Amino acid sequence: MASGDGMLVRVRPPAGRLTQAQAAGVARLAGRYGNGLIDLSTRANIQLRGVQDHTYEPLMAELSELGLIDPTPEAEAKRNIVTTPYWLEGDGTLELAHNLARALQCWEGTMPSKFGFAIDTGPAPVLRSISADIRIERTSNGQLLCRADGASHGALVTPETMASTALDLARWFLAGGRQGRMAARLSEGAVPPSVFSMQSAVAADALPPPRPGRTVASMMVGFAFGQMQAHTLAVLAGIGPLRVTPWRMLLVEGLADIPAIEHVLTQPEDPLLRVVACPGAPACVQGLQPTRALARHLAPQVPVNAVLHVSGCAKSCAHPGATPLTLVAQASGFDLIHNGPATAANNRHVTAEHLMATPEILLEGLDASLL
Repeated sequence: MASGDGMLVRVRPPAGRLTQAQAAGVARLAGRYGNGLIDLSTRANIQLRGVQDHTYEPLMAELSELGLIDPTPEAEAKRNIVTTPYWLEGDGTLELAHNLARALQCWEGTMPSKFGFAIDTGPAPVLRSISADIRIERTSNGQLLCRADGASHGALVTPETMASTALDLARWFLAGGRQGRMAARLSEGAVPPSVFSMQSAVAADALPPPRPGRTVASMMVGFAFGQMQAHTLAVLAGIGPLRVTPWRMLLVEGLADIPAIEHVLTQPEDPLLRVVACPGAPACVQGLQPTRALARHLAPQVPVNAVLHVSGCAKSCAHPGATPLTLVAQASGFDLIHNGPATAANNRHVTAEHLMATPEILLEGLDASLL
């Protein structure tokens, strides 16, 4: 995808996991063929920035050597799978993700844009807030369940039948002639085949949002705005295998603690974890204002458990939903929105200079009970 600083190249690691060799290779290629900046996405993908026309082909060739390229762009687009990073060795999660990926590669159908799958079969479900149309989860007694997003029931499956059942549900969706998303279709009254009404879904996830620190699998680390330098990835690759998460963080396997690494966030209360910002201008051609320097400056003002979203334009790519605090770039400054999305009509216009000089205006008039 073209961007203001060159092409953005997406890499979807199989089952969201990078071996140490793969992670070191991605770091090397990001510096050699891009501008050295690496983004983490909400689909647990890695994005290399600053790739140019003349560096694209050699980048693809070397990514293929690392085992990180699908046979065709169409196959890569269908392999839209988010896998829980909290899987445990031998719990079957990796096998489920690989089986579904193989089935999608062989499937001749096409998926709507952004139509995706979630393999959420770790010790507890954690992907409920992550966008997906078909979810593979566990019942309270550990059985595998395949359900449509937005449905309270699903079909019991085995590791051998999971992929074919998930694709049956995808075929049902496509047979309706609909694009878009599964939950929206169900909300309009569509009813999946009866086999998907056999078993109640697992209870709602009660786990708190992930933060940097020790986890059941290893050590979770974060990055300001979900972006790192190639050198940072190379350092992490030297520590252990990495799992890419949909929260723009990485899980480093096999650690009880992690050494201090520049630009790596390891403390759950770090203010930079309370701000979300797209690249903004000039890195994005649609960005109307720079975003991240302002977001970094305002981060200490953001209350604990609140979120500030600084968007370079009304598309709101970094955080499509509502947040307690939202700044949307305009030609002459930003619109400040409290408890709403970037498209909200009721807002206050402020300049970046005013915000930098008096950051406390961010909270003026905010209903604290809504935080």
